[in-house]
Amino acid sequence: MTNKTGSIFLALAFSTLAGCAVGPDYQRPAIDIPAAYKESSGWKIAEPRDHAQRGKWWEIYGDPLFNTLAQQVEVSNQNVRAAEAQYRQALALLGGARAGYFPTVSGDLSADRGQAAGTSSTVNADRFSLSASWEADVWGRIGRSVESNEASVEAGAADLQSALLSAQSTLAQTYFQLRVSDVQSQLLRRTVVAYERSLQITRNRYEAGVAGRIDVAQAETQLKSTQAQAIDLGVQRTQLEHAIALLIGKAPADFRLEPNYRLPLLPGVPVGLPSELLERRPDIAAAERRAAAANAQIGVAQAAFFPSLSLGGSAGYQSTTFANLISLPNRFWSLGPALAATLFDGGARSALKEQAVATYDKNVADYRQTVLTGFQEVENNLSALRILSEEAKVQREAAQSAAESVMLADNQYQAGTVSYLNVVSAQAASLSANRSSIDITGRRLLASAALLKALGGSWR
Repeated sequence: MTNKTGSIFLALAFSTLAGCAVGPDYQRPAIDIPAAYKESSGWKIAEPRDHAQRGKWWEIYGDPLFNTLAQQVEVSNQNVRAAEAQYRQALALLGGARAGYFPTVSGDLSADRGQAAGTSSTVNADRFSLSASWEADVWGRIGRSVESNEASVEAGAADLQSALLSAQSTLAQTYFQLRVSDVQSQLLRRTVVAYERSLQITRNRYEAGVAGRIDVAQAETQLKSTQAQAIDLGVQRTQLEHAIALLIGKAPADFRLEPNYRLPLLPGVPVGLPSELLERRPDIAAAERRAAAANAQIGVAQAAFFPSLSLGGSAGYQSTTFANLISLPNRFWSLGPALAATLFDGGARSALKEQAVATYDKNVADYRQTVLTGFQEVENNLSALRILSEEAKVQREAAQSAAESVMLADNQYQAGTVSYLNVVSAQAASLSANRSSIDITGRRLLASAALLKALGGSWR
């Protein structure tokens, strides 16, 4: 067997081993999943659906302005744009990894003039050549690298969806708080009008000699205190408006929301929520894909323990006369395999493999923790909606009783049977009850938006 034949045979022999990738094949990490939500029933076995279309989940609140703002988040939010850029970066890295399957071809054209050592004559050295090299993926290093990058691309796509869902959910909660502030402001303005009327009545009674100066002072204190509360709401509203501007990618100076005194619709939670959590949450999908990417990197690190086989070749022309460069006598070529292996590295490869294994273990723990956190968030918001629904019913009854108490105290005061302090106390209790009722409705809206986010967007 000639040297040439032996070299080619060696290359083919190693090439037949391609596809024997070293390193562990990926298995989705096992998770202990409860049979059902504590706060809900209707659990079903999960089928991965992290790429499922979530639809315009925000339309469930029946607020046209909120619908418009939610769609602007996808276009203009800078965090979403950053996640989209990271996704494109992952795609580019995948392209770079796949390039390892193909040979590298380079060309060279040179024209040199120089003097050889020990001589006084000058010579020309003109050269034109093409060279190619290709690494046989004998141990699966390239394949594992591609596998890792493919999983990273899928994680990047899930990160993009997670960033979008997070920004839209934050917008929902900020917008709802702003609307609650508007309704609270409207209640305080109506209350101020009622207190002004009460103050005028008290002044008339004082001037008529049937009420003391202390009654007037108490009425004035009640009025001014309520006016101060109405003014104070302006601080919170402007900050919420600025936060919404940031979420849709605008400067606060260029954005304004007119007051709206109608709260968005409060959606009802369907009975028996299915296991949409594992199927649709993009952050869970991203965490699982990162575990897959880290697992493939173990194979990349393990392949470094084995020799690499590359096949290289070059061909071209070389002459001392450029005019006759491209001619048969000036032709040269070479072709042959190369086997390279690291014989000693002081434990560097072992350390890299241990690092890859530790990274995988961390990503598995992160994945499981993300799932557990997801279950916690669902349970928290389901329980919040249930308890707040009960609280809202009791609070409405309290507000009705407080309104009746104000009417009775006012009548008794005008009849001279109680002091004005009774009226002030009844009015303060009524205002507090009504504000609490509005606040509870706002908290229910916030909990519903948080539940939608925890379920990956919409429960339909």
